[in-house]
Amino acid sequence: MKTLKIDLYSDTITRPTAGMREYMAKAEVGDEQKREDPTTNRLVAMVAELLGKEDAVFLPSGTMCNQIAVRIHCRQGDEIIMDRLAHVRNSEAGGAAALSGAAINPIDGARGVFTTAQLLAAIRPPVYHSPPSRVVWIEQTANGAGGVIWPLENVQEICATAKANGMACHMDGARLLNAAVETGIPASEWAAPFDSLWIDFSKGLGAPVGAALAGSREFIKEAWRWKHQFGGAMRQSGIIAAGAVYALEHHVDRLAEDHANAKHLADGIGSVEGLEVEPAITNMVFINIASLGITAQDFNLRLMERGLRLSIFNATRLRAVTHLDVSAPQIEEAIEIIRDVAGSLPA
Repeated sequence: MKTLKIDLYSDTITRPTAGMREYMAKAEVGDEQKREDPTTNRLVAMVAELLGKEDAVFLPSGTMCNQIAVRIHCRQGDEIIMDRLAHVRNSEAGGAAALSGAAINPIDGARGVFTTAQLLAAIRPPVYHSPPSRVVWIEQTANGAGGVIWPLENVQEICATAKANGMACHMDGARLLNAAVETGIPASEWAAPFDSLWIDFSKGLGAPVGAALAGSREFIKEAWRWKHQFGGAMRQSGIIAAGAVYALEHHVDRLAEDHANAKHLADGIGSVEGLEVEPAITNMVFINIASLGITAQDFNLRLMERGLRLSIFNATRLRAVTHLDVSAPQIEEAIEIIRDVAGSLPA
């Protein structure tokens, strides 16, 4: 395999910029577990303000954010209602069941988004032989559906319906800021209906590690307990928290560049015979190659021989994710590589 020139595997592969590295190296630090790390304290204050919540806690990963939220909201045997494509259902190693004894009731939404009618149909009746419907879960943007943005009105209606039925509301906001940038709707407005939510720093924002979970003061007080139990205790975390601070100050607005690159990529390969390209909403492009008579793995290997890498979602579906380490000229080159590889296959 040739050296990768263009890596569209995920926005998780971004590397800290020179400015971010310098900022991290100069970070003030202390004992985070004692709440004495000034940089981490600054970060969680920024996140709480950004999302309009009372408090937040810095954690090593978005998965830990999700699992702590499950642990707080659910008792053993409780049920979480979410779209079938949700990350916590498919990509967190069964953590909800293993760590909290919670069950998942998946809804078959449209590109990761379900309706209020679907939610109402999924809520269990209050009888002793059914698992209690405890949490409604929304992923913004919907990763497995291609970076789709939940409409704000839908989010508000879903959460109002959940609360009317005695349920908590949680947002997996790994890419919430992509939705905010694309729509112009502030993150705090998206966050308002939720009891808990989090944002990720190590995806499109380009920090090397970390996420922050936000909610009420009482919720975050409880989150600290599970943070410790789940192995999330940190000490001089300001070094990595500084990367997240820098990302919030410098890398949010530039997410629009990733969206533009993704849309250009989708347009550029949309007419290629044998490729079924899903519309790009934010920074993801999903490509189905079933008509080419080749597996996604084999197709990706051919791309990698040309220096381009995508990620594989199933036997015939691939994903390209744009990010700050991929430029507009590289997107042009990626278009040509995909066209050439698809065109080189037998009809």
